[in-house]
Amino acid sequence: MAKFSLDHYAVSRAHTELRAAAERYVNRAEAALSDGVTALQTLAGAGHVTCLPRDRLAFGEVMREHAFVQAIDVVDAKGVPMCSTPVRERSGEAIMPAYREDSAMVGLGLLDKSYEGVHLAVVSWHVGNGVRLVAEISAPAVSLDAGPEYLRSSRRVEVRLAQDIRWLTVGEDSRSEASQGANADAMIVEYVRSKRYPLQATIVAPRAAAYALVSDLKVLTAVATGAFAILFIMIAFWLSWRPDQDADDEFVAAIRKGEFIPYYQPVMDIETGGLRGCEVLIRWRRADGTIVSPGQFMQYAETSGHIFEMTRQIMRTTILEVGALYQANPDLKLSVNLFAGHFEDRRIIEDLIEIYGNSPIAYSQIVLEVTERQPLRDMNVARKIIAEMQSLGIRVALDDAGTGHGGLAYLQKLGIDIIKIDKMFVDALGSDASSAPIVDMLVELAGNLGMGIIAEGVETMEQIGRLRELGVTSAQGYIFAPPLPGHLYVQLAEALTSGEAFETDAERELDIAMEGEGGAEDEAFDEAANS
Repeated sequence: MAKFSLDHYAVSRAHTELRAAAERYVNRAEAALSDGVTALQTLAGAGHVTCLPRDRLAFGEVMREHAFVQAIDVVDAKGVPMCSTPVRERSGEAIMPAYREDSAMVGLGLLDKSYEGVHLAVVSWHVGNGVRLVAEISAPAVSLDAGPEYLRSSRRVEVRLAQDIRWLTVGEDSRSEASQGANADAMIVEYVRSKRYPLQATIVAPRAAAYALVSDLKVLTAVATGAFAILFIMIAFWLSWRPDQDADDEFVAAIRKGEFIPYYQPVMDIETGGLRGCEVLIRWRRADGTIVSPGQFMQYAETSGHIFEMTRQIMRTTILEVGALYQANPDLKLSVNLFAGHFEDRRIIEDLIEIYGNSPIAYSQIVLEVTERQPLRDMNVARKIIAEMQSLGIRVALDDAGTGHGGLAYLQKLGIDIIKIDKMFVDALGSDASSAPIVDMLVELAGNLGMGIIAEGVETMEQIGRLRELGVTSAQGYIFAPPLPGHLYVQLAEALTSGEAFETDAERELDIAMEGEGGAEDEAFDEAANS
């Protein structure tokens, strides 16, 4: 029993040491990849994306500022380098896969070149027309010798990109022996997945190496038995940054099939009961008709870069579904959500011009929302992009105002046109005395800066009354309507803009609150609006 306790302690300690070592490999690899992404982002944001001498000088300057980047290439749509910094002889061979329309904005991969068991990793950044900037990550960036000395000589380390692409290999192939079954119990295995990249570190060591740790303690067996009985047992688990490759393939296939669709949540004038427009929300409708909520896929869509193509598809679909409605009602607004990455280069401007430039939806009808919950990496670049949007006649709204990173800085520096009051403040109206001053402050700020203001997540008549008292005139929420598929939103909008005596229960209550009297009920419209 005492020997068992000592051996158990040794194995537990080895698990801890190996996991810590795996985490160091992952942290170092994350830092190297992030260094490459930041370098490319800096170049793309400044417009240095060609083989012109001025751009290649900029490549060299950025490399000096990013220690993990050893070279920067410009590759064509086939993945063949057009130029490299530092200058190298061009072989004409592709170093990246050919570019596809559904390729992510940021890509990761490995070259055939290796250094002491470490392949050269590359980070790519799409800059348009299939052309990509590529940062080569220095091989020694992840070539560290992590782990305790008593395990180091017999352990094996693997760092992989995705599931099957081996980046680094150190030591004997102990894991292949363990996977054969007979020796599985004789091995200690620890693996750690990155929360940021498709990256995993695996470390394998023989149990016999762990037992060496306690060989001198066997003489203290009697004392150790009770003490070691209460020591912790580690349970290995990983927190995944993204789905496995099969899930990613499903995601890409869903984009190709057009399964990501817009839903439209009406924005109402709470003084007149009229329709101001809508906010476009994304939904995933699978082939079998089931709807997947954004909470299950949006974070991955943003971190993987798929959100860019998804946003383009959503904008194109709005033209098909509500273009005629908006052409007939030029005062209606169409609000589209963007994320922080959209404000890092001009591609979003190009998308807007290409999609809405000659469409029935005018630039003046479009509102683009940037959330405060995600930080903008470069405020100066974001301000220039927003200014270019506004020069087209597009308005920009700050979503989730007061809940995130930007605060007043976003309003002052970005030139925001509209403030959206977050649902958390609206929810507390009437129940939390501290919320009214916050809403009042936002309303006053919007008035002083000449901005519009919209309340989100309105669900009760009491909230509508308090918002009107505070000076808010526009709102959205389930009391008016949930997010609707395109055909139902068009039906609702046509009824509300036709001047006919059609109204929902919420609108009828709103009329009572504003005028002290109710209107006639139309069961036909209620049925259509609630279907």
